[in-house]
Amino acid sequence: MREPYRAGPGITTLPSDLPIPDLGLQPVNGYLAAGREPVLVDSGMPVDAVAFEAMLWTHVDPDDLRWVVVTHDDRDHTGALMRILRAAPRARLVTSPVSAVRLTEEFALPEGRVVTANPGGRLETADRVLSFHRPPVFDSPGTLAVLDSATGSLFASDSFGSVLPGPAEHPFDHGEECFFSGFSVLNRAIAPWTAMVDQKRFETAVAGLRGLRPRRMLSAHAPPMEGELDRLFAAMAELPLLPPWLPEADLEGALDAGTP
Repeated sequence: MREPYRAGPGITTLPSDLPIPDLGLQPVNGYLAAGREPVLVDSGMPVDAVAFEAMLWTHVDPDDLRWVVVTHDDRDHTGALMRILRAAPRARLVTSPVSAVRLTEEFALPEGRVVTANPGGRLETADRVLSFHRPPVFDSPGTLAVLDSATGSLFASDSFGSVLPGPAEHPFDHGEECFFSGFSVLNRAIAPWTAMVDQKRFETAVAGLRGLRPRRMLSAHAPPMEGELDRLFAAMAELPLLPPWLPEADLEGALDAGTP
């Protein structure tokens, strides 16, 4: 993991990176929103579980953490989840009903501490309202994007991410062209089905999220972005016009290597 850094007012990024062969690094972020009832959004990769938990407790006391939002059940969002719930007895898990069921394939979720929400739902806490939305691209049916009323931040789950040449704390640390090239790759990689969707309906879905007017975009897989959001939404809306993206595979070479 890397050192935490500020994502916005009262929001700390808990960052790591996943190496993608031949492409670079995919950021993997959790976010901690401070307040009377602190909220953690996602909990990193299993490989970082110990480090993620230790980093988290340097920014919030375990007894003070109230909410742990899991945007979906993929393992790069749930790595330290159970460690955190065990250490923070007053924290409740918030996720979609689909993700809650899928999480039980691996974890014994604490009874009475799971709150579920679907797109269109709202959770009112002591100092903020969290509203839940369907992000435009996703690789799990239970995926939620979360808008925080206190900061105007949109926690976008996998959507709006990128693959970058190296670590970054700003989307354009390696240049705008580099960011948007990685953006095109990552968002098609997690949602190859975008090549099959109706362009107008997809644009409508993107416009719905844009209409929330977030102040900043906090993707799990990109550095936080404040400003320039119109460009992000425009790039997202173009995905159905592009061919699906798949990484290079070595099956043919493996078969050739095995030929006597």
